[in-house]
Amino acid sequence: MIDAQRLHDFNQSKQAEHGLRLGYLTDLLSRRGIDAQEVIRKLVQFQVAIPSWALGTGGTRFGRFPLGGEPRNLEEKIQDIGLLNQLNGSSNSLSLHIPWDIPSDVAAIEQRLREQQLVIDSVNSNTFQDQKEQAYSYKFGSLCHTEQGVREQAIQHNIECVRYGEQLGAKTHTVWLADGSNFPGQQHFRRAYQRTQESLAAIYEALPSDWTMLIEYKPYEPNFYSMIIPDWGTSYSLCQQLGKQAQVLVDLGHHLPNTNIEQIVGRLLHFGRLGGFHFNGSMYGDDDLTTGSMKPFQLFLIFNELVDGAQDSAVNNPAVAYMIDASHNTKDPLEDLLQSVDNILGAYAKALLVDRTALAELQQNNDVVRAEELLRDAFLTDVRPLVQEAYRQAGGALNPVAAYRTAAVREQLIQQRGKLSLSTGL
Repeated sequence: MIDAQRLHDFNQSKQAEHGLRLGYLTDLLSRRGIDAQEVIRKLVQFQVAIPSWALGTGGTRFGRFPLGGEPRNLEEKIQDIGLLNQLNGSSNSLSLHIPWDIPSDVAAIEQRLREQQLVIDSVNSNTFQDQKEQAYSYKFGSLCHTEQGVREQAIQHNIECVRYGEQLGAKTHTVWLADGSNFPGQQHFRRAYQRTQESLAAIYEALPSDWTMLIEYKPYEPNFYSMIIPDWGTSYSLCQQLGKQAQVLVDLGHHLPNTNIEQIVGRLLHFGRLGGFHFNGSMYGDDDLTTGSMKPFQLFLIFNELVDGAQDSAVNNPAVAYMIDASHNTKDPLEDLLQSVDNILGAYAKALLVDRTALAELQQNNDVVRAEELLRDAFLTDVRPLVQEAYRQAGGALNPVAAYRTAAVREQLIQQRGKLSLSTGL
């Protein structure tokens, strides 16, 4: 989508100022005993998956405002994610949502993926809405439903998702349930949980031995009285019953206001059950805003726990799968995704600056002020030159959003796909 020479010329126009800022920060960090190049190397290695459903404009219950040029099929979604990865070098995988992303030609999809240097990260099931061809409705639940036929339909859908994923080289299956109740007395809590556990066990039994099942939780929405898996503890308990291939998935928007998410991350790392992250931003609830746009300090504190766990030999947790899960009603979706990746890498870079040995000593000595100041110093460090250099070393743009606009990518997409094109999915 963007010519390599044009990308090179864009970087050259920014190189002088970038070199000055990077040189200053490199020297500053060196004085603190931090190797800037090592931080950059870790940033280059970091990858966050892009979900197929985030490439088009989202909406609310009241309206949707498409901007045109949206991907109309899986092939065009691969093209868009390839563009994102070209710009930042940090988005080399995509997550599929079934039934919207069922590959009609597996060989052709694999060829597209190779051309864009992408892989399929995971597959996601959908039992939160009815499809035209299905025999039973999910109005009153899916895996927890009182009727065996409904549960079996939902189980088979999840197994089909895994089979599609196998065809394309995925290794992760994500389960999020909209199951719950809106009114007191509507649902028997213990029996509904038991039915859910049994349904998940049937899906788990069909999981390939080298796959991971991620179980997502959410305290409310679409049901507002109770949700089958409302919190990390419920998800954890289900994983414990299923087996080692089941892990908890943390979505940053799936928490009640002011929840200490970083503590949840630390606890799950301690248990070895942190399987994945869905990044977004939240002000009031599950707002699906740009990652880091609302609570950047909390995002940093979350990465502080992730880095701490990665560097602690006592932590036995599998590799964490990272993905952005956002909705875009007023922004260009591709620009929003580029912003989210930028904020994620920035939070990660700041967490890499924390002196873990010094922090552990301060915590051991109960020096509250100095421990907090140590974290604040890392958080307030302007790490943008490190992130930009990581983009450049990965073959991307020093400023991905600016490069995207300079190349008039959205205008090109509208010319190719039309002003009224709508992305498949949500």
